Amino acid sequence: MNKQDEKASVLLVQKHQLNQVEDKVSQVGNAISAINQEQKENEEQLDKMLLHMENLITSNNEIVYNEDYKNLHVMKTASKISYLSELEKLDIDDDISWNEYVGLAKKYAFKNNIDFDKDPFEKLMATSQKIELEKRIQEDFTFKNADCDKYDYMIAGTCGVVSGLVDILFVGAPGDSKLGNIADEQANKITEKFAEFLGWNKEKAVTKGSNTTASAIGFLEKKFKINYDQATTNGKKGTGGVIKNLSMSNHHLKSLGHSPDIIGLFFSILNQFTNTSTFINNGQIITIDTENFELKGGNFIAKIFCGFANWFGHIMSDWVGSSGAQGRGSGVPIPFYNLLQLMDFGAFGKDRQTFATITTKVFEQGYDFRHGMAMAIPVMINELLIRFMYTMKVHFYHKKDWKDSIPSADVHEVRRMLLVGHGVLCLIDGTDACIRSGNGADIVTLLGRTNLLAWVRFGQLGLKEVYVWHKSGHINVQAVDEYLAKDLQTMLR
Repeated sequence: MNKQDEKASVLLVQKHQLNQVEDKVSQVGNAISAINQEQKENEEQLDKMLLHMENLITSNNEIVYNEDYKNLHVMKTASKISYLSELEKLDIDDDISWNEYVGLAKKYAFKNNIDFDKDPFEKLMATSQKIELEKRIQEDFTFKNADCDKYDYMIAGTCGVVSGLVDILFVGAPGDSKLGNIADEQANKITEKFAEFLGWNKEKAVTKGSNTTASAIGFLEKKFKINYDQATTNGKKGTGGVIKNLSMSNHHLKSLGHSPDIIGLFFSILNQFTNTSTFINNGQIITIDTENFELKGGNFIAKIFCGFANWFGHIMSDWVGSSGAQGRGSGVPIPFYNLLQLMDFGAFGKDRQTFATITTKVFEQGYDFRHGMAMAIPVMINELLIRFMYTMKVHFYHKKDWKDSIPSADVHEVRRMLLVGHGVLCLIDGTDACIRSGNGADIVTLLGRTNLLAWVRFGQLGLKEVYVWHKSGHINVQAVDEYLAKDLQTMLR
């Protein structure tokens, strides 16, 4: 018997004990009712006796005998009360182990004919509870295909068209993007605010007539110095010829420590601790030695924190370019985009270049984190529009309350609508990119005009839909775990 079956068997024994207690309480109630009835009858007999005694005494204190008085009843107590047996219990104390408790439960079960061979959980629930549980599992904890009607598909498709038009009209390619220009301006303001928070004087930079963003970048570069900022193949700040084709426009992509994600954080701290610099070049991860670099901090934890601070501060300076950059400057890559450098294979385009080389050229044209912010806008619009329209449809068309109309994360119809909406968005985006690149002849332009975030989101939804289709009718273990965890938290509170 495994642990789960042991727990269920113990619950079965406890249920039997509870039923015994309920029966005993019922017996006690019946006994109390009998006692009350006996007491009432005795009181009536006592009243009759007192009345007879009063009649026996005459007004002149002469006793009159009457044959009827010979029939006085004698009071009986508890004549209808049956004996109540004691409840059987398990002899346990605070020091008993689980195995000992299970052993006592088995003895109790054997003595009271409790069968453990069948599924104990089936005996623990009443028929109505079983029906309710099966219904709950079917509705809330089972993978189901979406049941969308034609209006759901129409809503999703329309939202995808609107988002696709926003994408091709306002996002476009880096350097030719209205939303991209807005994202660049906001990024500059964020960097300046961050520098001001750390002590940079913006008014002084304005007085000198300096570019405020470049001044803020320079301030942060001095404050958060790192050892892995090599920017060229050769030269003073170079890699000694080890990393080929490294330049100011792509070193943020090839240097793993410049990636604004968990990979960049790991390699940044590793490089700072080991006086190294790690790059991806020609599909390989290459580490070179750098000048000695000492992290501040009195212990290991403090040094880890300083390494994190250096990484974050340096990212904040580099994501809007460098202090000496002309124009927009080269920012940091979109999270995990630099992993595409490992895909150094194939021969694409008219120049027959590898995929890693093409993604490098796309990055050099401005396909960085700031452009990623602009690409996220149509994706976000699509998500919000579909959820908003679904809420309106459920409330006004299906006549449900507002609280029941707002879709949760596990609504199957919303999942399908998001898949359709993002599919339409990607179709419009891909068609536009293909046309503007000469039917795909210019592979760099094709990728530069492709909304990577939209395609990633579409792929994620597609995989989820395939997974649900494959698991249709099976129990969603994750949903059950989340429900139990939430219920446990409620109990603990």
